[in-house]
Amino acid sequence: MFSVFITNEQSKYELDFAQIELAVQQVLEEAGIVSGEISVAVVDDPTIHQLNIQYLNHDYPTDVISFVLEREQTHLEGEIIVSVDTAVEVARDYQWDWRQEFLLYVIHGCLHLVGYDDKDPEAKVVMQQAERRHLMKFGIEHRIDPAE
Repeated sequence: MFSVFITNEQSKYELDFAQIELAVQQVLEEAGIVSGEISVAVVDDPTIHQLNIQYLNHDYPTDVISFVLEREQTHLEGEIIVSVDTAVEVARDYQWDWRQEFLLYVIHGCLHLVGYDDKDPEAKVVMQQAERRHLMKFGIEHRIDPAE
């Protein structure tokens, strides 16, 4: 059995904690994870910017950061940090609800935890297919990236 712990470090936006937990569980189950603990921290842009500098040496805010703390065959412990500010901002550009963008970030971060990568074009396509598949479980059609 795995546990999902959610901390809300921001107060501007209402969050659907059940949806966040379900999204993480679905990604883990599909990946064959049967035990572990995943923490999801919801933060603002200044906080994720600082974490991006501190842990990844990137001097800018980002949408989501994830860290694998422990990984065995069917066991995973990890952290996902998601910026709700970035979700709101980017959702405006794509003209869809920020909650959908936010859920995409949660799924994206969790996919990284289970081994997906988006560094090269082929891996990115595979990851985007997984994102679409998981969003559809919530009845959400993946937004179209104008760069594609």
